[in-house]
Amino acid sequence: MSAGSTTVIASTPSRARIAVSAVFAVNGALAAMWVAHVPVIATRTGADHTTLGLLLLILGGSAFAGMQLCGVAIDRWGSRGPVVIAAAALCLVMIAPATVTSVWALALALAMFGFVNGALDVSMNAQAVVVEQRCPRPVMSSFHAFFSLGGMLGSGVAALGLVLGVPVPATVACVGLVCAVVIASTAAHLVRATRPVPAGETDDRAVAGFPRGLRRRIAVMAAVAFALMLAEGTAYDWSALHLVQRFGTSDAIGAIAFAVFSATMVISRFLVDGVVHRAGPAAVVRGGAVLAAVGLGLVILAPAPLIAIIGWAVFGIGIAGGVPQLFTAAGNITDRPSGRVISTVVGTGYLGMLAGPASIGFVSGHTGLGTALWIAVAALVFAASAAMVVRPRRTSAAPTTPRPHEAPSA
Repeated sequence: MSAGSTTVIASTPSRARIAVSAVFAVNGALAAMWVAHVPVIATRTGADHTTLGLLLLILGGSAFAGMQLCGVAIDRWGSRGPVVIAAAALCLVMIAPATVTSVWALALALAMFGFVNGALDVSMNAQAVVVEQRCPRPVMSSFHAFFSLGGMLGSGVAALGLVLGVPVPATVACVGLVCAVVIASTAAHLVRATRPVPAGETDDRAVAGFPRGLRRRIAVMAAVAFALMLAEGTAYDWSALHLVQRFGTSDAIGAIAFAVFSATMVISRFLVDGVVHRAGPAAVVRGGAVLAAVGLGLVILAPAPLIAIIGWAVFGIGIAGGVPQLFTAAGNITDRPSGRVISTVVGTGYLGMLAGPASIGFVSGHTGLGTALWIAVAALVFAASAAMVVRPRRTSAAPTTPRPHEAPSA
């Protein structure tokens, strides 16, 4: 085989899809181990709210760094190796936040966790792009649905462990072991499709070497990812609290808002791929952003708790499909998936997930939570206006084999 050829490890599309779905579920479950145990870990280490906020910045910064470095590794060696290494490492490092007893140790543990989790986030999305290219229909949204399912399952296990009085390290270790077994049993079915870049050769997937128009399109993709994940992050941090503060409901009733949002988003992600196949990714991003904006507007203007809960349900349906289409578009912007493009879009979106709740919290301190939520509505309006950025790429170069679920470019 010549040096310029592409090496592909044989795996049927169905087995590869199952393997990638398992990786997404594992990532969701392991992330939930941290989120569900934050109160316990904060109490044990003595981290107050201010300190915890700084620790979350460390977590976010290290995750962003892991994403960018992993993008370079993917362009060099493909996504299969980074997926397996990052997933295995995450199964191990997850035990650290669960066992530390000081703030400084927790800071180090979260830096490791964030870095590895960021690397896994980028590499599994890059792998998902490669697998989707071998499938007859779009499948990216279903992968993200499995991430959400993994998160829900992990949260359930964590809650059960707390109710039964199981020590947190034991719960995390058991979940990590199960996830490691899942990764080990599915790793062989992940796809490696890459042409290694010899030392000294220019990598045509490096963002800096792209034409100005292509760099501009990547920047718009990143901006839309920031906007959509800013809005999505709003639901995670503020849906329950908004219901409690606006209507004076109990915490249990407030939690229903987040539960409804989560459920509608997961169900929608399993259904969105069919809509993409019929209407195209741009229509899904535009229509979904508009629907999410309507749902959030309904939340803000709701005269009663039930109407607000319905609004969060509509928001979950609308927000479900946009981000997966951006990741697919980023992965297909060049002939061979560029890890650095994917890491740019994923990383910028991740920053939006962090910045959204923080900015809304800051503004709500001066204007009220209901008014601050209009920030997320504005972000969704921007995402809808820029939805065409995810349209399938058309080139004037020599014809290549189109993706199975896309028509050849005119």
